[in-house]
Amino acid sequence: MDSAKYKLLSQILRPSDLRNLKLEQLNDVCEELRKYIIEVISQHPGHLGSSLGAVELAVAIHYVFDTPYDNVVWDVGHQAYAHKILTERRDKFTTIRQFGGISGFPKMSESEYDSFGTGHASTSVSAALGMALSAQFKGEFTRQTIAVVGDGAATGGMIYEALNNAGATKANMIIILNDNGIAIDKNTGAMNDYLMSLSLSKKYNNFRDKIWNGLVNRNERLHIEKNHFVIQQLKRGMKASILGKNNLFEDLGVRYFGTANGNDVLQVIDILQQIKEIKGPKILHCITVKGRGLAAAEQDQIKFHAPGIFNPETGETVKDSTQCPPKFQDVFGETIVRIAEENGDIVGISPAMLSGSSLDKMMEVMPDRCFDVGIAEEHAVTFAAGLAARKMRPYLAIYSTFLQRGYDQVIHDVALQKLPVVFCIDRAGLVGEDGPTHHGAFDLAYLRSIPNMIISAPMDEFQLQNLMFSAQYTTLPMAIRYPRGKGSNINWRLDKLSQIAIGRGRKLVEGKDVAIITIGKPGTFVSKALEILKERNTGIHPSHYDMIFLKPIDVDLLEDACTKHKYIITVEDGTIVGGLGSAVLEYVSDRGYDCKVKRLGIPDDFIGQGKPAELYHLCGFDAEGIANAVISASLFR
Repeated sequence: MDSAKYKLLSQILRPSDLRNLKLEQLNDVCEELRKYIIEVISQHPGHLGSSLGAVELAVAIHYVFDTPYDNVVWDVGHQAYAHKILTERRDKFTTIRQFGGISGFPKMSESEYDSFGTGHASTSVSAALGMALSAQFKGEFTRQTIAVVGDGAATGGMIYEALNNAGATKANMIIILNDNGIAIDKNTGAMNDYLMSLSLSKKYNNFRDKIWNGLVNRNERLHIEKNHFVIQQLKRGMKASILGKNNLFEDLGVRYFGTANGNDVLQVIDILQQIKEIKGPKILHCITVKGRGLAAAEQDQIKFHAPGIFNPETGETVKDSTQCPPKFQDVFGETIVRIAEENGDIVGISPAMLSGSSLDKMMEVMPDRCFDVGIAEEHAVTFAAGLAARKMRPYLAIYSTFLQRGYDQVIHDVALQKLPVVFCIDRAGLVGEDGPTHHGAFDLAYLRSIPNMIISAPMDEFQLQNLMFSAQYTTLPMAIRYPRGKGSNINWRLDKLSQIAIGRGRKLVEGKDVAIITIGKPGTFVSKALEILKERNTGIHPSHYDMIFLKPIDVDLLEDACTKHKYIITVEDGTIVGGLGSAVLEYVSDRGYDCKVKRLGIPDDFIGQGKPAELYHLCGFDAEGIANAVISASLFR
C-alpha cells in the first residue's frame, strides 16, 4: 500500500491500531477506506455500492467495540469490505473474490474477526442472538454482540422470527439497521414503507433529538438506564400521535434508537458508546447512502451494486465491444414477456432479484402481473403455490442457492399438491467469484428426490425459451435450471417457440466407444472435448446424449447408451451426490446392465471462488477433463 496516498490507512493493520487514533482523524480514515475500495474494486470487480455506504459503520464499530472479543455479524456480507480491510486483510484486499484469494463475504475460516459467515440475507439477528445468549451462559457479561443488517436483509422473514425471540430474552445485543432503501433493486413492501415512515417524520425526529439531548447527553452514562425508560415512554407516545402507530421494534421488546446518520462516523460512535451500556436487545436505525463517495454509484445504485470494471475517477464502466451471445437471464426475461403476452394467466415472481434475473423486463411492461416479494424465498414459493391453486401460472425466477431456503415449501406447498409452479432457477452450477455461498451446486440433487417434480436444464438459449414455453402446459411443478452468464449463440433471437416433449432428450453424436451423457451447460463442453480427442489422434469416437430432463429421465436414451457402450461418463454442473450421475447409476443397477459409469461434476465439497473456467477445471469437468475421462475409459473398455 502506498503510504503517501493512504497516510492513515497504511498504519492500520487491525482494529487496535484504529483505536489508537484520535476521533478527529476518523473522517479521514473513512475517506481513505472509501478511496481504497473504489481503487481495488474498479479493477477487481465485486460488490461496490453496499460497502461504500457502510464505511462509517465499520469504522465506528471497530472503534467502539473490542473486536474480535466482541462479535460482529454482517448481513448481507457483501457490505463488509471496509470491515475486511480493517481486520488484518488490508494487503490481501486486491485478491478479493479471486481464485485462492479472500472471500467476498465474511467467512469464519478466513478470520477470527468474521464471527459468522453471511452470504445469504437475513440470518444475522438469529446468529447474533445465539452468540449473545452463549456469552450470557458462560458469564461473559462484558462481551458485546452486534448484528449489522443491511441491503434489504430487513425484508426477510427470518429477521422477524429472530426479533420475536430476542425481545423475549435479556440477550445483550445491538442490531444496527443499515437502512439504504435498496438491496440489488429498490426495496419494496410494507416493511420498507414502515422504515421510511420512521426515518422521514421530521416532527418526530426533532422531538426525539430534543428528548435525547435534554435527558441523556447532560448526564453521566451511568444514568442512561434510568432516563431511558422515561425517554422510551415519551417516544412511544409521541410516535403514536404523530405517525398513528407504535414502534414495532419496541412492541417486540427490542429497544429502538433512531434514526441516525449512518454516514456520520462521529455521530454513530457517540450513540454506540452510550447504548452499549444499556442491557438487553437494542436496535439502532441508521440511514446511509448506497454508493456514497462515488457520484456515479450514488446516482445509479442498481448498476453500481456490482458494476464490473470501471474508471475509479469518473465511474464510467468498461464495456465489452465484441459481439457476444445474450445472457441466459436476458433470454429468460425476453421469453417470459413474449409468452405472457399470449397467456394472461402467466405471472412473474422474484425474491428481490428483478434486475438480477431480468424479470425487470416484465415489470416494465406488465407491472400488475409481476411481483417483487423482497428477500423472502419461503414466502415466494408458497405465494406462487397460492396463485397456482387458483389457476394462475406463476413463473418464479430465483437463484439456485436461494431456492434452498424455500425447500420445505417446494415439498409441502407445491409438489405434494401437484401445483404447476414453474421454477426458473438462475445461477445454476458454478457461478464464479461469489463462491460457495452462491454456487448452484445442489438443486438437481435436492429437487430430484421430490415426487411430482419435473426437472429440466437447457444446453443453450433456444432450449431455454422452448422449455419456458412448454412449462405453461404442464400439470405438475416444473424446474428449469440455467447457468449464470452468456449463452453460446451470437445470433440468438426470440424466434418461433415450440413445445419440448416432457422427459425426452436427444442424441447429438453417434459414436461407438464411450457414451457421454450430459445435462445443461456441460453439454456445450463436449464438442470441444471431441476436438481435443481428434487433435491427440486418439481414434476414440464417443457418443453424446443431451438428456434435457433429469426427471422424468429419458429411459429410451439410457437404454440406447447402455446397450451400445460398455463405459458411460456423466457430466453435470451440480453435485455428483444424487444428481444425473446417480440417476444413471441407479438405472444401470436396476436394469442389470454391465456398464461402468464415471461421474463428472461438482465434488462432495464446498468449492471456493474463482473464475468459472478455473472452477470447471478444478472440478475436472471442463472440456479437457471430459477428454481425459474418455481416454481413461477407453483404456479399460
